[in-house]
Amino acid sequence: MSSAGTQQQTGKPAQADLATLGPDGRMIPTWTEPLARRTSEVIGGPLGRHAVIGRHWFWTPLRVVLLLTSVFLALGYLAKAPCLQTYTADGVQQLDWRDSRQYVAMCYSDTVPLYSAERLDAGGFPYRTSWTDDAGTPQAHTRYMEYPVITGMFQWFNAQLTKGWLNIASSGWLPSDMPVVIYFNFTAVWLAAGWLITIWSVAVLARRRIWDAGLAAISPLVAVHVFTNFDALATAAAGAGLVAWSRKRPWLAGLLIGLGGAAKLYPLFLLGPLLILAIRSGKVREALRTILLALFSWLVVNAPIAFLYPAGWREFFRLNTDRGADPDSIYNALMYFTGWTGFDEPGLVPPSNLNFFTGMLFLVCCAAVAWMAMSAPRRPRLAQLFFLVVAAFLLTNKVWSPQYSLWLVPLAVLAIPRWRIILAWMTVDALMWAPRMYYYLGTDKKGLPQDWFLGFVLVRDALVVALCVLVIREIYRPELDKVRQMGDDDPAGGVFDDAPDRLIIGSRQVVREDPGDVALGESGDGDERVHAGAARNQ
Repeated sequence: MSSAGTQQQTGKPAQADLATLGPDGRMIPTWTEPLARRTSEVIGGPLGRHAVIGRHWFWTPLRVVLLLTSVFLALGYLAKAPCLQTYTADGVQQLDWRDSRQYVAMCYSDTVPLYSAERLDAGGFPYRTSWTDDAGTPQAHTRYMEYPVITGMFQWFNAQLTKGWLNIASSGWLPSDMPVVIYFNFTAVWLAAGWLITIWSVAVLARRRIWDAGLAAISPLVAVHVFTNFDALATAAAGAGLVAWSRKRPWLAGLLIGLGGAAKLYPLFLLGPLLILAIRSGKVREALRTILLALFSWLVVNAPIAFLYPAGWREFFRLNTDRGADPDSIYNALMYFTGWTGFDEPGLVPPSNLNFFTGMLFLVCCAAVAWMAMSAPRRPRLAQLFFLVVAAFLLTNKVWSPQYSLWLVPLAVLAIPRWRIILAWMTVDALMWAPRMYYYLGTDKKGLPQDWFLGFVLVRDALVVALCVLVIREIYRPELDKVRQMGDDDPAGGVFDDAPDRLIIGSRQVVREDPGDVALGESGDGDERVHAGAARNQ
């Protein structure tokens, strides 16, 4: 009997993989990851082959991972704390941002200045309240809340909580502080909850490789950026949507993805990979349910604001259309190091050529991902395609705000759980915060010149490209995929998991004897079971 048949009868992974799994059927990092193995030598070395695990009444792997997440969330709060300190001048309490402290202490967070910049401190309602920027100049224009609807309403909700807290504090029932400090604390609580949900989703989706979620939990990017902006809302919605899809609940998945898209657009990038894999596996009906409900839920959230306050609702799209290449974009780095003047005349608003080029380049990348999904010898995993699409967007976009890197953390862990290179990328990306802050400080205040910051930008981009190359390599050589080496097909795939292929384009296809079979070349009997052309059951 083949190893695949053995797995089908026993429910265990193929024999070739047993050496990498612990007694409870989970991956043991100190057996499979060189980084974990070397690190474990400090506390006595790798786990023993006959160790008894999975017996503790409380400390399950998930709870350990969530504890690690909480520790790094606390570090993230401590990193922002210097920007919450206050001083009193002329009887008025103020934030201590004197001498550009937000840059020198590297504690800057968008949450703090947006409290007043978006008129939340004045009780204004997002998308209805407006103000004028650059009054008295030719560039004067009316401004509104600049974030998508759920993120904008999230800020307003926290402002109302702040107002309520201060009302109670004025009666002596609660401690008081500057309104912006209380507002930041409320925001941090919700963002921490969002990131905990994100890590929970990674742990669930990782299945046998649950300890990979620990790599996301201890990411230095979390300590630096989880409270820099509001992106943990979108990562939570995207992660929960993937969990719902993996559990074959397409309607719930669509609802969550749509809500995530109303917070930040990136969760909607999941819809393309869903459709492509549905076409390849013949599961179009299930994918369409998710796609249609995602678009419908996004529309339901946006329609009331768009109808009542159309100018305010359009502000997010207007700003993204009018802005040029941000300092941390690949285009700005190329212009600086090569002397290139860019696609448009300096100062042109909107930069039409830049917008067209970045849009077309992203579409070309998406088409390339779709081709890979349809031509690979074995259907790619959903997390692999989602990672490639999001990475392509960040690399080709004219904006890569620092907190956007959080989007990639859970996806990278699920797509390519190779600890050393992922940790290398996350560390470099997190360290970018230092040259970024000191570049914004300015050389006149002993900050760093632009070269240092843009050099880090290029290194970060190169590492993300390297991750993409490794993912593409494992798509075309599925026997190298560490997830499939564990005996799983597509843990996040839902209806795609172990589904036969219905359509494949221009490639040789790996054919498995049964849904539990492992990747090409892992059966142990020398039979690669490769069949050219269509799937075995066509």
